[in-house]
Amino acid sequence: MTRDPTDSRISAEDIRRRKGDVPIVCLTAYTYPIARLLDPHVDLLLVGDSVAMVLHGHATTLGASLEMMIAHGQAVMRGSAKACVVVDMPAGSYEASPARAVAAAKRIVEETGCQAVKLEGGVDMASRIAAIVAEGIPVMGHIGLQPQSVEKDGGYKIKGRTQDNIAALLSDAEAVERAGAFSVVIEGTVEAVAAKLTRHVSIPTIGIGASGDCDGQILVVDDMVGMTVDRVPKFIKEYADLRGVIADAAARYAAEVRSRTFPGPDHVFTTASAKDNT
Repeated sequence: MTRDPTDSRISAEDIRRRKGDVPIVCLTAYTYPIARLLDPHVDLLLVGDSVAMVLHGHATTLGASLEMMIAHGQAVMRGSAKACVVVDMPAGSYEASPARAVAAAKRIVEETGCQAVKLEGGVDMASRIAAIVAEGIPVMGHIGLQPQSVEKDGGYKIKGRTQDNIAALLSDAEAVERAGAFSVVIEGTVEAVAAKLTRHVSIPTIGIGASGDCDGQILVVDDMVGMTVDRVPKFIKEYADLRGVIADAAARYAAEVRSRTFPGPDHVFTTASAKDNT
């Protein structure tokens, strides 16, 4: 994939070249305003299937549909001008066959204009990654803890605690790389193992609950800014407390409405007001 020199947007190939370089900054985004705010500061925006939980209230990411991912991908693309935008392929859209995976990936890219797609799985999904890449669509892999497999795994279980599991993770990383992925997310994996995986493959690794030695890091933006209203995972660092800010704003608004101090003179229209003409 050759980058157009007139295009200022970061491409998947640009991300691939960042292996071992300055860490790659990634965050999730699901909406136009958040994409606008994050875009100047990040290298990559992931329209994650976590949107099913974060914005739609589902218990797991399995609530995400292809239509949901496309709609949010379109919103993020409207708000982004610089970052490489990657859209998650939701559960059920790619596992059945390579042909099914290609069809879903093409639809996502054609309808959103995003730069790449992401799917979960290693050895078991390598043929799907290879088929999508063969069609000219960049793919980000995802190994370690895989949220789409949470029901099969019996919960959110940290990976890399046994020798057999470490060997399986190494095989998954190798399979994703051989299949042609431009990068791979490593989630919920013992720190030393994630660091070993990063050294083991030639494509960038993006950590979440993994290792500071990964080539980049990603967080769910709502977790990062303190918007998560349920349990906050251990690996999250909250850089703001928007829960408190929003709750306080709502409480003050409610008090002013009930006391009839809002709306005040500055927030209503009169025929004499210059604000009426703006």
